[in-house]
Amino acid sequence: MVFTSLEFLTLFLPGFFGIYLVTPAAWRNRVLLLGSWFFYAWWSPVFLSLLIIVTGIAWFGGLLIQQASEHHNQQRAKHWLILLITINVGILCWFKYANIVVATYNQTALWVGAMPVTWQKVLLPAGLSFFVLQAVSYLIDVKRNTIKAQPSFVDFGAYIAMFGQLIAGPIIRYEWVHTELAHRPMNWPNFRQGARRFMIGMSMKVLVADTLAPIADIAFALPAPSMADAWLGCGAYTLQLFFDFAGYSAMAIGLGQMMGFHFPENFNSPYLARNIQDFWRRWHLSLSSWIRDYLYIPLGGNRYGVYKTYRNLLLTMAIAGLWHGGDSWNFLFWGIAHGVALSVNRIWNEAGWPRLPSALAHALTLIFVMLAWTLFRATDFDNAIAMYQGQLGFNALALGNELRLAWRPAHGIAAILGIACVLFPLAQPWLDRQPASQRLANIRGLWPLGAFLLSYSLLASRGSTPFLYFQF
Repeated sequence: MVFTSLEFLTLFLPGFFGIYLVTPAAWRNRVLLLGSWFFYAWWSPVFLSLLIIVTGIAWFGGLLIQQASEHHNQQRAKHWLILLITINVGILCWFKYANIVVATYNQTALWVGAMPVTWQKVLLPAGLSFFVLQAVSYLIDVKRNTIKAQPSFVDFGAYIAMFGQLIAGPIIRYEWVHTELAHRPMNWPNFRQGARRFMIGMSMKVLVADTLAPIADIAFALPAPSMADAWLGCGAYTLQLFFDFAGYSAMAIGLGQMMGFHFPENFNSPYLARNIQDFWRRWHLSLSSWIRDYLYIPLGGNRYGVYKTYRNLLLTMAIAGLWHGGDSWNFLFWGIAHGVALSVNRIWNEAGWPRLPSALAHALTLIFVMLAWTLFRATDFDNAIAMYQGQLGFNALALGNELRLAWRPAHGIAAILGIACVLFPLAQPWLDRQPASQRLANIRGLWPLGAFLLSYSLLASRGSTPFLYFQF
């Protein structure tokens, strides 16, 4: 069950809020927990047991760490933290990386004439990467005494399992929501604004991301794409990924607000960044801040000299790349590429070299991001090389027959709409200075409803498409 499915929109969501809204405030976390577990069990009842195990380990572990700290036994608290992080990371690594490790071993074994290992593929539970990171950040924050351990399993379980952001984030830290877990107002303004945000997110997903997805799929499936094929496919995927993930984040934020939670924004016009550091200040903000606070800074950040600073940058981004996927080493290379780019950006700034003109800086940053997305999207390294060869013009230049036959007016409309939405923040200051008529204000207030109804009609006719970040 995904947000853009008819069963979610017509059955689960009305049923959940029908119960949630009439439930007394003291019992709403129970409704949220049970509803979220039901939502997750729709994917797989077996994976629900894993979610409950991770939740129980983190909840009980937080109490153990706090108890040791309160008895001034910091060494024991540290040992508990190391053990608990090891368990959580071990669970994540088993489900996410066992397949690729065995596949890599088997391929190497064939090269050297050894016997490959018989292996049954391990299925990746949806959202595992996200709720494991939430559990780890909670345990670390309890150890740091940033937060107090949650004594109620129900309240903690509701935090980990909130169905709005359970599958693909944002990565919500406990300190951001612990007050609202205890008490949050249910009122019409919150519900209305949350519903509007949900409808905007759904429109981003269905009208832009899902419409452009077939173009990206065809382009990346070509054995020898032309330059036009490769860049059209890369451009389609660049828009698809942003509107898919940012759309999901908007829907998650909206669902949270409908229940009285206020989640932080997860995107801030990343394709308008003027350098790669700026890009990571704008893209997947909950992950970027998590990487900074729980990886980069604990590794030493930039506090211990030039060599360790760049080592930490490369190592942190390599880990971030691995976190994104376990079915291809491309994700590791993608992370390393961003680590190198961040290092070059830092060297440039520290050397005091002149800043590039704004337009050129934006263009170069976007080109790098798109080239890196090529590696991110490719099914394997050979597929990435084929796309890069096409982008560099090693094959034909003109658009191939596959994409020419697949292209429809709807794809062009979705691309124009996506580009317009990406560029819209540039025009916002000018629009804010214009005297807004009541009619314009009404249109701006009602357009999400029209876009939602159009999206719903498209879902009814062509079905739902899973969100891209479900696989991570």
